[in-house]
Amino acid sequence: MDFIRTGDAVTIHEVKKSKKLERAHRYQLLYYIYYLTTVKGIQNVDGILDYPESRERVHITLTDAARFELEKILSAIPGILRLDTPPPPEKKTYCRKCAYMEFCWV
Repeated sequence: MDFIRTGDAVTIHEVKKSKKLERAHRYQLLYYIYYLTTVKGIQNVDGILDYPESRERVHITLTDAARFELEKILSAIPGILRLDTPPPPEKKTYCRKCAYMEFCWV
């Protein structure tokens, strides 16, 4: 979370350079909202993806459909952790610039 605004609602802000990985950005923010509402019990939480270079903002809320999809993704994690070997990495065009590149390729 880059910063949080509080008031009548809690708004989580994530600042990103470009919209290139917008789907991943959405899931990251949805997970933060999910965690705060489900695990911490904080109500009235939403989020904003800020793209300063393009001067865009995308408002994110945790809908029932998004919650279902997120829970499906989270439920698959224990199965991945139980594997004897990790799944093979998939080389993507953005791997060279990824902060986690070393986990997959080194």
